Amino acid sequence: MYKCSLERMTDKISTFSQFGDAGHGGITRYTLSPEDVLARNEFIKRMEAIGATIEIDDVANVYATLPGSDPEAKRIVMGSHSDSVKNGGNYDGILGVMSAMEVLETVAEQNIPHKHPLTAMIWTNEEGSLYPPAMMVSGIVCYDYLPEDVKGKFQYDDMMQSKSVLDKQTTFGQALEASGFKGDAANRLSPDTYKCMFEIHIEQGPILEDAGNDIGVVDCVLGMFNYRLRFYGQTVHAGTFPMPKRRDALYAASQALCYLHDEIDELGYSDLVYTTGEIECHPNVHTCVPDEVDFCIDVRHESAEVLGQVLAIVKSCAEKSWAGCSCQVDKMWNRDTVYWNDTLVSFVKAAAEETGVSHQVLHSGAGHDAQFVAYMLPSTMIFVQSKDGLSHCELEYSSPEHCTSGATVLLNAVLKADAE
Repeated sequence: MYKCSLERMTDKISTFSQFGDAGHGGITRYTLSPEDVLARNEFIKRMEAIGATIEIDDVANVYATLPGSDPEAKRIVMGSHSDSVKNGGNYDGILGVMSAMEVLETVAEQNIPHKHPLTAMIWTNEEGSLYPPAMMVSGIVCYDYLPEDVKGKFQYDDMMQSKSVLDKQTTFGQALEASGFKGDAANRLSPDTYKCMFEIHIEQGPILEDAGNDIGVVDCVLGMFNYRLRFYGQTVHAGTFPMPKRRDALYAASQALCYLHDEIDELGYSDLVYTTGEIECHPNVHTCVPDEVDFCIDVRHESAEVLGQVLAIVKSCAEKSWAGCSCQVDKMWNRDTVYWNDTLVSFVKAAAEETGVSHQVLHSGAGHDAQFVAYMLPSTMIFVQSKDGLSHCELEYSSPEHCTSGATVLLNAVLKADAE
């Protein structure tokens, strides 16, 4: 068994955390921003230093490849994204890039024999935090292989017109042209050139830490749906209109939200998660009774049957009257559970066992680029323990030791795939 370098991994964590340093222990590194370009250039510099060949595709994905002993063999790719959310942490996404780099650096340093070319990769715009939607570029690259109900969200021309959430004017296409990272479409990830994909990510939850395990052997990305519930009432003056005659859309929405919690909890599924994280209120004036309010509900579970039960509850809101207001239920987004390739999952598990890294099987509740790649190539993921389960915030932390253990498991799993 081979081991990765704690010293090198610690250095990479320290270095990449400088690109977009927000001054509070984390980063803001929007895709294709000057900060992201610095991170990409650091990746290229380090990969060229070990003799890797650099390629860039037409949507700014960066590929660094070490040749294998068989020039005809397909590549094995490892990677994740370099962009972050606003005031995010130093590990989400970039850990997968640094781990892929560490694998290549270890292979080069120790002259580890391998048949297949090994590729470390940076995906563009996974977060979608500046140019929505999330996982934009993996959606573009994997478009032809995606389920029909997912494809429509990732039309290339539409994605190029996605506007910055900051200035509401600059498009993703314009940022791509200005970045200096618009390459050749012929370099895109594809089943003609690539054998399989591995992605390491922080867990973003507390399960591994609570269990005292270093890494998660991920078996799937959970299915989910996102719906918006819209409530329609009547705006009247807050000081003059009698309470019994009001049709207060915010009060109606609050009743419905409590109803959803009560009914969904009554189903009794302890591994079901659901969230209302966004709400809009109109006219949002303190002297006016709200006439329109909508909120989202995000629901995630492995079982399509369970999701169906919850969806029936959500849709039932449209059949009820809420404080004299009507309710409209609209589908925004959904995905089926994506299962990772069984053989690759078994390689990860065996690599963890053989290297003595404590581990357990986990689901992923969050979406990742690898889930779209899974429709095109055999794919799998590895999770690394997250301190207190925190993510998408500046307190996000995974120890260098845990990160190095994850990279070690990745290296040995990749070598098993190489020998297959």
